[in-house]
Amino acid sequence: MILDGKKVRNELLEYYENKIKEENIKITLAIIYVGSDEPSKIYINNKIKYCEKVGIKTLLYEMDEKTKEKEVIDLIEKLNDAPDITGIILQSPVPKQIDFAKVSGMINPLKDIDGFTKDNLYKLMHNEDGLFPCTSKGIIKLLKYYNIKIASKDVCVIGRGDIVGKPLIFELLNNNATVSICHSQTKNLKKYTKNADIIISAVGHPKLITSDMIKDDAILIDVGISVIDGKIVGDIDFESVKDKCLYITPNPGGVGPMTIAMIIENLVKAYEMQK
Repeated sequence: MILDGKKVRNELLEYYENKIKEENIKITLAIIYVGSDEPSKIYINNKIKYCEKVGIKTLLYEMDEKTKEKEVIDLIEKLNDAPDITGIILQSPVPKQIDFAKVSGMINPLKDIDGFTKDNLYKLMHNEDGLFPCTSKGIIKLLKYYNIKIASKDVCVIGRGDIVGKPLIFELLNNNATVSICHSQTKNLKKYTKNADIIISAVGHPKLITSDMIKDDAILIDVGISVIDGKIVGDIDFESVKDKCLYITPNPGGVGPMTIAMIIENLVKAYEMQK
């Protein structure tokens, strides 16, 4: 069965659009874009499109490739202090002269829509309430929408990146899963995937997971993105596994739409936390 992220996203967007309209909520998202990374432009336009769809105002601050780190910090401090700004996103990647972790860490935790500040990550680690990273949060939301049990399940997370892998580990632990973390230095990946009830891969390695690496009725979540011959290809070999697994996310169309939905959810939550 397909885990349809677009369907769930659309339902969530409709809910938040109605909530924003009925409660006359005024939300403004500030997006900081430093440099000229082409894929970033696509992601930013997507965020703006869906924010406007539900009634959220967006402000785009474009800074050129040679922008100094202090200039970005100064802008963030200004936006932190602005009462009409609900949320702030620093689009990654940034030019090499800017330390992304350091600079994004200066965003007010109550306006940290990506959930990357130390305050919010600490709250995630300790199962407290906060604004958490959107992709990992979206994966959990997708599983719960389809009534897929997480508690007591053996979950194999492939990838230990700061954006997906690490936050996802704590999201799963907070939902009482038993978690194995695999990465580039893991010996015999198949040993871990073969025993997993749920496999979540976020490494950007095309068709890494094949049918011989999963057990019958496994649940497969494909986060990784690679581009081959102009087409998006995931970490999971869809054709190879589709008849053996119980549930699988398409890629594209699975996790990506959920990330957008969680940006909207975090913006509404940020508004409520700031009241």
